[in-house]
Amino acid sequence: MKEEAIRKYASLMRELDLSGLEVKEDGYELRLERGGKAILPHSETYIVQDEKPAPDAAVKSAEGNIITSPMVGVFYSAPAENAEPFVKVGSHVKKGDTLCLIEAMKLMNEIQAEESGTILEVYAENGKIVEYGAPLFRIGRA
Repeated sequence: MKEEAIRKYASLMRELDLSGLEVKEDGYELRLERGGKAILPHSETYIVQDEKPAPDAAVKSAEGNIITSPMVGVFYSAPAENAEPFVKVGSHVKKGDTLCLIEAMKLMNEIQAEESGTILEVYAENGKIVEYGAPLFRIGRA
């Protein structure tokens, strides 16, 4: 597949705000995924760089910090299906407390509080995919 076609599909992904795209054309198979920092060949997979820089893990907000996802994966608010969530709006957390789990490549990754405070908002929905840099929580200082 020619570079021109790959660039056309990458532009289409940005235009439609898609996180992934698979194309089978003229005997070629191509899979594009957004969210990486560079264009890296990996077998038939290419990571396409976003034009805007990714936010830091904790972005300063007018009223607290926004905790963002450090990876693409499935967001879980609790350790098990019928368990209480790690945190909810109004929960007081200490630095190092587990806020949620993100499943990526069959691994459960604990996302921990980087500071003590109160959960002011929960942005992610349990069981849904979150993108790299997606807001997960807003936390106010204690």
